[in-house]
Amino acid sequence: MASDRPRVLSGIQPTAGSFHLGNYLGAVRQWVAMQETHDAFYMVVDLHAITVPQDPAELRANTRLAAAQLLGAGLDPDRCTLFVQSHVPEHAQLGWVMNCLTGFGEASRMTQFKDKSAKQGADRATVGLFTYPILQIADILLYQANAVPVGEDQRQHIELTRDLAERFNGRYGQTFTVPAPYIVKETAKIFDLQDPAIKMSKSASAPKGIINLLDEPKTSAKKIKSAVTDTGTEIRFDETGKPGISNLLTIYSTLTGAGVSELEKKYEGKGYGALKTDLAEVFVDWVTPFRARTQEFLDDPETLDSILAKGAEKARAVAAETLAQAYDRVGFLPAKH
Repeated sequence: MASDRPRVLSGIQPTAGSFHLGNYLGAVRQWVAMQETHDAFYMVVDLHAITVPQDPAELRANTRLAAAQLLGAGLDPDRCTLFVQSHVPEHAQLGWVMNCLTGFGEASRMTQFKDKSAKQGADRATVGLFTYPILQIADILLYQANAVPVGEDQRQHIELTRDLAERFNGRYGQTFTVPAPYIVKETAKIFDLQDPAIKMSKSASAPKGIINLLDEPKTSAKKIKSAVTDTGTEIRFDETGKPGISNLLTIYSTLTGAGVSELEKKYEGKGYGALKTDLAEVFVDWVTPFRARTQEFLDDPETLDSILAKGAEKARAVAAETLAQAYDRVGFLPAKH
């Protein structure tokens, strides 16, 4: 029974169009594995997306695109709950309660806001960008999640989530599960193919440094073959001395399940060209079926929308119960039907 399993919740922004290899290997791959061991809730976080200006038609298309790619990557609606955040109004409703429980100083200390507002210019940053970690807290607490799979950069947000869950429970009585961060130690950190000093990312990477999963496989293979390598000819894992080759070995190892030391042995005495050519082939073999499955869902929006509607219904069943309890504890007058 799913309910006997620990519950996890995670979300992905619908702002990128195509996922890139870093998103997939760093997060989505773990989501697919966790649906087998956890009661997993996964969402496309469109409410979070509008903290920065969005083109409405593009946001709608990207939301469908994100859901299709998650299904293409192997999420199974029978094994997990996949939904769109704005389809579950309880997120925004609990978000307000949490806003009223969070100190201004606490919210000001969130480093992600500092980074993002610095990029945009503080006068252009919205109140939504400032309080989005509080909405994130509501996202997590609504589902009484035991664990939240996040990157190291989100650890601070999980600490604040724990503080607020404990504060609410202390003030109003036991209501929320206090979640633990689930920092997957062995997640692959994928770097830019042209500048292995920076993480592969939509915002920082140059076009030749990033592998978009929905690009033509030939285009991606070409990028892998022209990835920046290091001086010398030896193929070994050494993040400081050989960041370019180490990044390629990480990608190869994560896509195939072969250990890095196994790969070092395999390419002993061979040149960088051999490694790149083989990796390009491995990637094309992996990405071709992913693209085909994603396209199937995009070509059949009715099925896709129906999966998301069922997911939202499953999510609301849990969220509505939590919200009703929180509203009652806070002292809101119940609406009589």
